[in-house]
Amino acid sequence: MTHVASTYAPDGTGQSWFRRAEAWLDDKGKGAWVAAMVLGFVFVWPVGFALLAYMIWSKRMFACKHRSEFGPRGRHMSRNRFRTAHAATRSSGNSAFDAYKEETLRRLEEEQDQFESFLERLRAAKDKAEFDQFMDDRAKRAAEDSVEDDTSDKKEDA
Repeated sequence: MTHVASTYAPDGTGQSWFRRAEAWLDDKGKGAWVAAMVLGFVFVWPVGFALLAYMIWSKRMFACKHRSEFGPRGRHMSRNRFRTAHAATRSSGNSAFDAYKEETLRRLEEEQDQFESFLERLRAAKDKAEFDQFMDDRAKRAAEDSVEDDTSDKKEDA
């Protein structure tokens, strides 16, 4: 079954043409919605206006299908992170579970800090190894050049 087939139901399933069209446009992305709205304005302006109103009302105009595109510092990601952090600090009403949750979160934060410091040490060691290799190669080339200069000077003297 293709992704499109799984997104909206085919004819005969009781789903209205409007819902099928809406699912098809959602599957195609925000560009399809904008194109449909522009075509609606060009051919029958009330249709374009109705699509614009529906897009604003349903929050399709400002929503992003793939929120992960914004990256870890994006606006949408920070909203989700805020919701998660707020839910994590909220009391469940069970003091034993809350204590367990608090201890687990503290332990996870410590492990994350330790892992990040490990990665930093690993990067520093890799950088040092690369630099040492560069310096060894440079010293080897300098030694080879001085040996070649010495042999050419001896040949010229003879």
